[in-house]
Amino acid sequence: MTSTRAAFLIVALAVAAAPLDAQNANMGGRDEGLTYSSGQSVVPVYAGWSRNADGTFDLHFSYLNRNWQEHLHIPIGPDNNIGPATFGPDGGQPTYFLPRNNRWVFSVRVPAEFGTRELVWTLTSHGLTYRAHGTLDPGYAVDDFTIQHEYGSDSTPGRKPPTLRVEGEKRRAARVGERVPLAAVAIDDNPPPRRIREAPGSRASDNDAALTTGSRRPGEVGPGQVGGDSVRSSATGLRFAWHVYRGAGGRVHFDPPIPFKVWEDQRGGSPWAPGWQPPPIPPGNRWTHTAIFDGPGPYVLRALAHNGSKFTYDHVTVVVTP
Repeated sequence: MTSTRAAFLIVALAVAAAPLDAQNANMGGRDEGLTYSSGQSVVPVYAGWSRNADGTFDLHFSYLNRNWQEHLHIPIGPDNNIGPATFGPDGGQPTYFLPRNNRWVFSVRVPAEFGTRELVWTLTSHGLTYRAHGTLDPGYAVDDFTIQHEYGSDSTPGRKPPTLRVEGEKRRAARVGERVPLAAVAIDDNPPPRRIREAPGSRASDNDAALTTGSRRPGEVGPGQVGGDSVRSSATGLRFAWHVYRGAGGRVHFDPPIPFKVWEDQRGGSPWAPGWQPPPIPPGNRWTHTAIFDGPGPYVLRALAHNGSKFTYDHVTVVVTP
């Protein structure tokens, strides 16, 4: 993995809001020096490719929602599709878009003979259309180093993602307002050495002392465990959350509420914010919630386990009737 490639990935997301089509060359006349809570578009991002043991390739995609608060629902169709038709229009992409930056959201597997072809993810929102072009250009090759680097972690050879097991059926039915039980077990089998990032009011010295005296093991969450600073970075430590991956437009309420944002919000409330620390791990590493749906339709809920360097996800589909 070259430093040029790593630098490219950082720059790529920083400039992702640049127009990809001639028709929106001026970004609709908006002042790009401003930030917005709502009303802005979602930009698809090609994050690179990796090779599988059987010779096939996975093309990885991210997205940047240019809003700080607005969640967008863009159903599969003319405004949200994967091409060519061999791989779409439904290539497993999200239809529910969380605010701000969301990395490594989905992958599309292509055959070993994919060659010089392109896979294109097209998104239209708030009147602007963008396309992310996935290719097997050598400059887009990614590996474990790249993934960990993208989260700002200390890239550790052999670092593994958490294991994740979602309990129950993967496809369920419910009515509007009904409580749907959700349970998942997530385990970080090889936590990295604790990485402390100080923030105003942090207790890094207490944390270091706890590690030195052996009163807390490396990988455990302690009072000085913080994440984020002036450089984009995600806190280390196992965390788990449910969020909407595909939705019919109605709101989904989780009980108990998910205690943090899964997207990169450095302003606060997310693993990328200064001073953030992972919530306590429940007994048996088993997280239990219920989901309540405000409106009918098919929903896909994503279970996401993350350790600050690597991640694992799974899905539960819930078809909601009135």
